[in-house]
Amino acid sequence: MKHTISIQVYNHSGVLARVAGLFSRRGYNIESIAVGVTEDPDISRMTIVVEGDEHIVEQITKNVHKLIDVLKVSDISQEDTVDRELALIKVAADTSNRSDILQIVDIFRAHIVDVSEKSVVVEIVGDEQKLEAIIQLLRPYGIKELTRTGKISMVRGSKPQSIPSRRIASA
Repeated sequence: MKHTISIQVYNHSGVLARVAGLFSRRGYNIESIAVGVTEDPDISRMTIVVEGDEHIVEQITKNVHKLIDVLKVSDISQEDTVDRELALIKVAADTSNRSDILQIVDIFRAHIVDVSEKSVVVEIVGDEQKLEAIIQLLRPYGIKELTRTGKISMVRGSKPQSIPSRRIASA
């Protein structure tokens, strides 16, 4: 089963390498990882997707929590979340198929962000299923290049996932 792990860390150099290194040393493959600064510029949030059973994820979260600069670790797989991913897809496009590609892009509420004589670059944001669906529909036209950001995720509702600033100051 895929698990989404949310990790809040101090925004220092080397933290990402230490977290990723822990996964590597334990032999766990990271399926996707996204890292960015939070509402507090001193804190970053990592969203990591990993395949494994409950025992493996529990071991991972315990070991990650022991790392220096880690403030909070949560397996949010069972939470009600908002998940998004970004993809850029370069598709072969000429005058004979460009209108068909544009229809697919419109249906998925994606955007054309670059146009050349022989290709278009499509930008799409959505959950994993939405990205997979548009990729499958564009594949027959010839995908020349594809890149994805990895999943970012946030728990829905008013329950904050962030650590209040006063707790960080005392850490």
